[in-house]
Amino acid sequence: FTEDGTKLYLLDSRDANASRLVLLDLETGDVEALVEDPRYDVGQVLTNPETHEVQAAAVERARTDWVVLDDNIKEDFEVIAGLGRGGFAVASRDRADENWLVAFTADDGGASYYSYDREGKAGEHLFDARPDLAEYDLARMEPVSFTSRDGLTIEGYLTLPPGSSDGPAPLVLDVHGGPWARDGWGYNPEAQWFANRGYACLQVNYRGSTGYGKKFLNAGNKEWGARMHDDLVDAVGWAVEEGVADPERVAIYGGSYGGYAALVGATFTPDLFRCAVDIVGPSSLITLITSIPPYWKPLLSTFHERVGNPETEREFLESRSPLFFVDRVRIPMLIAQGANDPRVKQAESEQFVAAMQEKGIDYEYLLFEDEGHGFARPENRLRFYAAAERFLANHLGGRAEE
Repeated sequence: FTEDGTKLYLLDSRDANASRLVLLDLETGDVEALVEDPRYDVGQVLTNPETHEVQAAAVERARTDWVVLDDNIKEDFEVIAGLGRGGFAVASRDRADENWLVAFTADDGGASYYSYDREGKAGEHLFDARPDLAEYDLARMEPVSFTSRDGLTIEGYLTLPPGSSDGPAPLVLDVHGGPWARDGWGYNPEAQWFANRGYACLQVNYRGSTGYGKKFLNAGNKEWGARMHDDLVDAVGWAVEEGVADPERVAIYGGSYGGYAALVGATFTPDLFRCAVDIVGPSSLITLITSIPPYWKPLLSTFHERVGNPETEREFLESRSPLFFVDRVRIPMLIAQGANDPRVKQAESEQFVAAMQEKGIDYEYLLFEDEGHGFARPENRLRFYAAAERFLANHLGGRAEE
């Protein structure tokens, strides 16, 4: 609320494609758009801790772009932007609003924190959240974009091995989960791991990803295993055409929806990939939706609209489920699953594994008895990543630690 209580600040996507920062007059109902972009959502909002006035808002484009609304802090933002190479956010302020704590994020290191003196217009480095990373030669993450086969602009991020030559490299297509989420610019441990092992890492915000407005999000409706996967295929084509990727050494890798995408890659487009890594990915959209946990019940209508309804669209969902196309698998597969996963049940992986066994298809399967949807325990994470990098090294030729 504004200080006088008559108006309300909202992040609002009504009557707009992307989420906007607006000011709603509670008496008249009038809405004033303060920060908006036709394609990208507004994310972070900075408010004055005393007056509650909104002073700046961030538009989440390829990188975070701040729009300053209050001229009193315009120079402060300009000075702060010069303190570090990455993006920043104001983490805390003293009551007199004379000293700020500023957090920077970068692609080649962890978060770093600065104190900022508003009167002196100067910042001082305080500490790095992960100082050990300074010992390593980390990679840069570059925003990329291309046009899909049906004319959509698809954006993502490319991370190349430090000091790599200009020639094509083995590529890992790292598919984000959700799918109603997005990859962003910044320090990404998996991207750094891939780059360190000698792989180019491509992360794609395929249609259905959030952050790019409702039109792009809704373009993913009923497109699991279809146009959403086409975007990933087109991303590989772009990387090959740009000379980034060796077309004979491309892996598809991901967790949750990304795991599903890996299974789709192995069954629907097996000639494109050398190998696939599936982490807690659903193999059947029918069993995924019919076995959702109780706390997901409010999301059921969303699944019916965006994925499909097993009661009325069973044949359609079968056509988008890798389980029913196991006989097409011709590439090595690594599948990892948590036994206590409430969202993507253990059966999702094991029914796919059983089908591969029945057809004599080679695979590697890791079951973690004490994990859920993803791997939280450090010893399990290390075990999985050790297995995954051995698997990738065997099939893509990158580096693996003993």
